[in-house]
Amino acid sequence: MATYSFLPIVQAFARRAGVEVETRDISLSGRILAVFSDVLPEDQKTHDALAELGQLAKTPEANIVKLPNISASIPQLKAAIAELQALGYALPDYPDNASTAEEKDVKARYDKVKGSAVNPVLREGNSDRRAPKAVKAYAKKHPHRMGVWAPDSKARVASMSGGDFFGSEQSVTLPAATAADIVHVAEDGTRTVLKGGLALQEGEIIDCAAMSMAKLEAFLTDEIDRIQTDGTLYSLHMKATMMKVSDPILFGAAVRTFFKPLLDEHGDALEAAGVNFNNGLGDLVTKLPNMPEADRIAIEATLAETLASRPPLAMVNSDKGITNLHVPSDVIIDASMPAMIREGGKMWNAQGETQDAVAIIPDRSYAGVYQATIDFCKRHGALDPAVMGTVPNVGLMAQKAEEYGSHDKTFQMAKAGTVEVTDAHGQVLMSQSVEAGDVFRMCQVKDAPIQDWVKLAVARARATGDPAVFWLDATRAHDAQLIDKVEAYLPLHDTAGLDLRVLSPSDATQFSLERIARGENTISVTGNVLRDYLTDLFPILEVGTSAKMLSIVPLMNGGGLFETGAGGSAPKHVEQLVEDNYLRWDSLGEFMALAPSLEHIATSSGNARAALMAKCLDDATTQFLDEDKSPTRRLGGIDNRGSHFYLCLFWAEALAAQSEDAALAEDFTPLAETLRTEESNIVEELIAVQGQTVELGGYYRPNPTMCEAVMRPSATFNAALAQWS
Repeated sequence: MATYSFLPIVQAFARRAGVEVETRDISLSGRILAVFSDVLPEDQKTHDALAELGQLAKTPEANIVKLPNISASIPQLKAAIAELQALGYALPDYPDNASTAEEKDVKARYDKVKGSAVNPVLREGNSDRRAPKAVKAYAKKHPHRMGVWAPDSKARVASMSGGDFFGSEQSVTLPAATAADIVHVAEDGTRTVLKGGLALQEGEIIDCAAMSMAKLEAFLTDEIDRIQTDGTLYSLHMKATMMKVSDPILFGAAVRTFFKPLLDEHGDALEAAGVNFNNGLGDLVTKLPNMPEADRIAIEATLAETLASRPPLAMVNSDKGITNLHVPSDVIIDASMPAMIREGGKMWNAQGETQDAVAIIPDRSYAGVYQATIDFCKRHGALDPAVMGTVPNVGLMAQKAEEYGSHDKTFQMAKAGTVEVTDAHGQVLMSQSVEAGDVFRMCQVKDAPIQDWVKLAVARARATGDPAVFWLDATRAHDAQLIDKVEAYLPLHDTAGLDLRVLSPSDATQFSLERIARGENTISVTGNVLRDYLTDLFPILEVGTSAKMLSIVPLMNGGGLFETGAGGSAPKHVEQLVEDNYLRWDSLGEFMALAPSLEHIATSSGNARAALMAKCLDDATTQFLDEDKSPTRRLGGIDNRGSHFYLCLFWAEALAAQSEDAALAEDFTPLAETLRTEESNIVEELIAVQGQTVELGGYYRPNPTMCEAVMRPSATFNAALAQWS
């Protein structure tokens, strides 16, 4: 929605530097239509913009500013399909249980857009994420609220002690390129190829692991009893969007375990209704009204009894009764855990009050980071944003690195046996013993991205003078292989005088927290998943949100990808926009991404005006923060549209005041003067529309004309920009 307001400003300004700004639709609805374009009527065919950008990201010319997008869970995917069907698009339903060849084809197409379908395609480089100086300065001057940590807090992280991905992981570095197969060998010797012809490169690290369903369910059952005794909230923290194959299965196991009395009593009725607990408790809630009345009444009674007899669930929305187990995509670990820690180890209960919570993170691979943070806060109290240092990140993510690239190599076992990963000669590289229901996954990371990652870490350490810590656990199979490569590639760079070290994630957390509490900075150098987790954890503790981070992806072939921050809060903002014509979304992430995008143009093409545009945008953003022109928390103040106006005003004034390009200053002076003169009128027009419902024409596929009308309500501002443009 913010694009409808901000894009006209960006295009008008950039045009003065000879830069044309284009858009591409990689929304969930756009991706759905693209994968079915070949079977849709001619007037409904949609260009595959994501595939286009994926190819562009591999070229030196790439300059992509990526906005947040929906990493769809199954419920979200189905809702988007239904909306598109209602708009007249001839799309098939999502088949939960595909049996025919046609249904399997339909499901495979939809699965391409499920979960985090965008990032693996665009991220042809490693990540450089940090809090801009202006944002840190603002946070220290205006520290956000932090919850109080009690030394006797019952908050903790609960993870398995065995049978998880961490404990079963095997990893090898390939001495030569090969083609691999993933093969299930049943107990009777039957061999089934789960995935064949997987092209692997020399020097590539591959690993495989399995999650035991029996041990997972036993662990979850034990935790229910323990949490009940502790008197804490039960909360599950996963990433069903990025880990779109494995985590919904594990989420479903947690729902089924928690509501086991319900399944024991009404299993047949639930199965007949097609309830799939991998989609959360919400799937049952959605299907209850259509069930036979006798079944519905009995199920509702048992559901109420089960909730009363189990430990209280953490809530996503206490007012609406939406629990932590309702929808897999509602609780995303990289956002939910920092929020819990910021609240002093508490989450919201059904009464709308905060209460100590136990965070269930079944797999141990990264859970220790959060436990170490909780332990630190119990000992030392809440961190103080007014004095905190910062923990920027250099993340290994290029070319679908590690777990986030495992979707097409993740399988739930139908039968017991062994899963083997074999090379082109049939030699077994790795294997896992599995039981029916277990989840097997294979991950990979290529050598070139690892070399680039090490190079980027050294460059950031050199540029800042801060310690750079590789968060790698020598006792974990995959990390041990990475440590060997880090030790081999660091000597290829000038590291004299730099503080570079390798620490386990738990030790690195402790080290970084000790330094951040003293106001010191520490660069985290991590794999793909921890990149995701830490670039929410530390920014949320430091500046109150991860949406204000500067996220630069130097693409490996010379281009640039500039990301605008997390969008997890977007659904609530859109809901408020529809109800009150008030959009609280903060576009600071867009402002931050646009400046380095312009700088990249300047560097790659010698465009001096683009460089000046970027410099003045940085100045405007600093003024924007100093004058606190982000959306206010309540109706009656400026919202997202007002923040765009002020950014436009400050940017125009900065360009008019600069002396490096007299012609450009002269060009922007009339706009700056007009906007300053009309400031009060424009703000009044923007605020006047608040407090009434609006129509967008859809959630997943909103109507562009309606959206533009909603997002550009100031006739004075629109006229000023149009006359100047």
